[in-house]
Amino acid sequence: MGACIYSKPGSRCLVYWTLPIRAYALLIVLGVVIAGWLGNRRYLARGGKPGVITDIAIWAVPFGIIGGRLYHVISDAQLYFGPTGGGLGSALRIWDGGLGIWGAVALGALGAWIGARRAGVALPPVADAIAPGIALAQVIGRLGNWFNQELFGSPTTLPLALEIDVANRPAGYQAFATFHPTFLYEALWMTGVVLVLSWADKRFHLGHGRVFALYVALYCAGRPWIEALRIDAANTVLGLRLNIWTALLVGIGALIYLVVSARLRPGREDLESTAGVEKASGSM
Repeated sequence: MGACIYSKPGSRCLVYWTLPIRAYALLIVLGVVIAGWLGNRRYLARGGKPGVITDIAIWAVPFGIIGGRLYHVISDAQLYFGPTGGGLGSALRIWDGGLGIWGAVALGALGAWIGARRAGVALPPVADAIAPGIALAQVIGRLGNWFNQELFGSPTTLPLALEIDVANRPAGYQAFATFHPTFLYEALWMTGVVLVLSWADKRFHLGHGRVFALYVALYCAGRPWIEALRIDAANTVLGLRLNIWTALLVGIGALIYLVVSARLRPGREDLESTAGVEKASGSM
């Protein structure tokens, strides 16, 4: 997209300003907007006050984006600071792709905690309200990998196989034309996660952060087999890609929280009784 910003009368444009439109970035923004909209609806349905989700999102979203990029750059540092890396400038070009969900959730949770304290509300009900929206945002964001032709898997001729341009094929795979669309597999998996979260929340009246914990557990259950199909460069530990280990450890932690929380705090909390909890303990 572009526009002429300077020209002489009767002559052609002398200075032309262009603004590249990145599908990956647009889809991330769309995912954030939809997650906020759905999270707000769910929070209001639980008895929350209007505007709380927006106030918290002001903190959670930028923290999440920064965290996601930091995790990606640190865990795949060789892509940016290795012998053939693009350097610091390349590491900052988030619109070219590359967000680690682990860092996004971790730092995003920190931002949400700050926002919740400032809003004077308890964080667990907010996390439960926003969890399906985060999963839906992942579905939308993963579609951006198709535009960037990235994060695909090993060669395959299955019906869902994705054709990759020669320039985007990893070294050693130039002779193959079609590959596993692992980003699509994750998008389909997360679509199922959204449906399961919505059903479980209504069926069991989950509270105290258990909807969010279930989201984490379900995501971690799908990530290892999807990650195992990928052929992009990645650091490994004991022969397994780093993200597989992360998924296993985080998933176990989420399951432990689900079990312990259900025993200690059954049922769903009353938002009226938790209102002002954070402010009562001191403002930031």
